[in-house]
Amino acid sequence: MPSVFTHAAVPLALWCASERGRVSARLLGAGVVAAMLPDADVLAFVLHVPYADAFGHRGASHSLLFAALLAALALLLHRPLHAGRLQALVFVFACALSHPLLDALTSGGLGVALWWPWSDARLFAPWRPIRVSPFANAFFSARGLQTVLSELRWVWLPLALAVLGWRMIQSPPGASGRAPD
Repeated sequence: MPSVFTHAAVPLALWCASERGRVSARLLGAGVVAAMLPDADVLAFVLHVPYADAFGHRGASHSLLFAALLAALALLLHRPLHAGRLQALVFVFACALSHPLLDALTSGGLGVALWWPWSDARLFAPWRPIRVSPFANAFFSARGLQTVLSELRWVWLPLALAVLGWRMIQSPPGASGRAPD
């Protein structure tokens, strides 16, 4: 998996790419939680649930169904999130779905159960450039540093460039919105 911090990159990028105030702070917070929440399944290790089990790490919580359930919850809570129904639904779904998609790009572990409960198959992307993140204390090691550098290269930098490109398209340099003198 990418580190838990990197899973927040997608909602942050979407927020940065949007018009100022378009995504409320509460909706952004819900998106960050939705992007990180699938890794709460590491509790399965403590409960001795096998990694490859449907409820093990990268199992059910990394599925389209889980992303859809989080999106449905956001739909129900759209008013406290200060968002429209469709905005809450789509934003939280995209943020939650980004988690298994990023995990599928990693170099280790089991794949993600994206199609659970319809299939128990664990999937990886055909291209896997992101180093898998070590757990807990091992994160603060040479391998952890390599993971952070990999995430900066393959997640944070491309998202930052995409946001900058999008912002430039939306507001080209020199376009102040004022009429010429």
